[in-house]
Amino acid sequence: MVWIPIDRSLDIPLIRQIYEQIRTRILNGELTAGDCLPSTRELSANLGTSRNVVVEAYEQLLAEGFIEGRQGSGTYVAQGAFLAQNRQSEFFESQQTKEETNDYIDFRSGLPALDMFPRHVWGQLAKQVSLETPPAIFGYGYPEGRSELRNILSLYLQRTRGVHCRPEQLVITSGATQALSLIANLLLSTGDEVIIEDPITHEIQTIFSSPGSVLYPIPVDEQGMKTDLIPITKKPKFVFVTPSHQFPLGGTLSIQRRIQLIQFARMADCYIVEDDYDSEFRYHGAPIKSLQGLDPERVVYIGTFSKILSPALRLGYLILPPALTERVKDLKWFTDLHTPSLDQLTLARFIDERHLERHIRKMKKVYKKRHDHLKKCLVKEFGTQVKVSGDSTGLHLIAEFPNIEFSSQKVNEIMKEYKVKIYPVELHTIRKSTHQNKVILGYGNLTLEEIEEGIDRLSKAIFNV
Repeated sequence: MVWIPIDRSLDIPLIRQIYEQIRTRILNGELTAGDCLPSTRELSANLGTSRNVVVEAYEQLLAEGFIEGRQGSGTYVAQGAFLAQNRQSEFFESQQTKEETNDYIDFRSGLPALDMFPRHVWGQLAKQVSLETPPAIFGYGYPEGRSELRNILSLYLQRTRGVHCRPEQLVITSGATQALSLIANLLLSTGDEVIIEDPITHEIQTIFSSPGSVLYPIPVDEQGMKTDLIPITKKPKFVFVTPSHQFPLGGTLSIQRRIQLIQFARMADCYIVEDDYDSEFRYHGAPIKSLQGLDPERVVYIGTFSKILSPALRLGYLILPPALTERVKDLKWFTDLHTPSLDQLTLARFIDERHLERHIRKMKKVYKKRHDHLKKCLVKEFGTQVKVSGDSTGLHLIAEFPNIEFSSQKVNEIMKEYKVKIYPVELHTIRKSTHQNKVILGYGNLTLEEIEEGIDRLSKAIFNV
């Protein structure tokens, strides 16, 4: 006899309880193919329920193929319904591992203060949009994005970033990663060459090399890409730069190098792809104006709201030379149709009502405190044994330890034994063995207390590992 305990105190219908328990026992092998189940009359009497409850549970199991009825014989477990549970146990083990890492202090870069997302204002605007939006907006949209957002965003970027564009040059994307992927898929083929900063995020290296193209790395310094090292004979599809805040080393491309880069692009008849990474949070003076403003016909401009607001929003954008706009729109359509319309409309109101600029001003003060505290803690723990650089803008800095090489083994030892996560610059290099003694320390999503504790752990690790 199959024993199925039911609990009438639960807010779960009895039909569902019976169905779930039989289904689970079949999947995990407790009930095997060919096993005979009790009749609906017998089981309902045993459980003290109406027969209809058991009938409906059986009908659902029958519809999903877990059981089968045999004329004049009864109800049996169907063949092929057993599923080995190894993968499920691995999943739960991985979940447990994730839970165990909660006490780690993670100096991950590019992550804003998640607890300071303006959820109250955003929630109010999202509710307004949901209630006031015409029914048509709940259907399919256009691949380039909502005109309301593109109109407002073009004006905002002209005012704050010195970008020159019309709304029709804007394509709203699901984050900067999608924007980069669209450009790679549009412009690159096997054997094509991309001139790129070195170091640069491993993710970007992967995106640009995935079509079979070849990366030609150019070193960077405190003034960004060393443009004088670009061979004049090169004919790349495009040059990729992060001119306002180079990732990860933090340099700012000087005006002389910007002009030199544009002159090269004109001569080589190629595009420049500008990722305006982390540019909003500049701690001394106003944010650096965009490279795009110097030559809008030559520069593809990429931006995102992941660092300003939250990566969970998945909202970014491309500003394109007119010659590329229609082709990118077509590619976006076949990629994911369009970025969610309601999120776009909420963001449009958020920008239009100046909430974004107020949020940036507020967070700039917060991040400045975290930035200063991190530098103070580094000096306190390491003194002259550490050199800090790349910290004028953004949510991370570079800590250089001249006498230490941060190998993968060393970093893993530090993480496991001292529960602090740091990120070697070397992970992002194209030409290896050039930045082994530098680590990236992100502070955007860490409190002052976490920063202090994290550097204390790092100090103990470095002096003991």
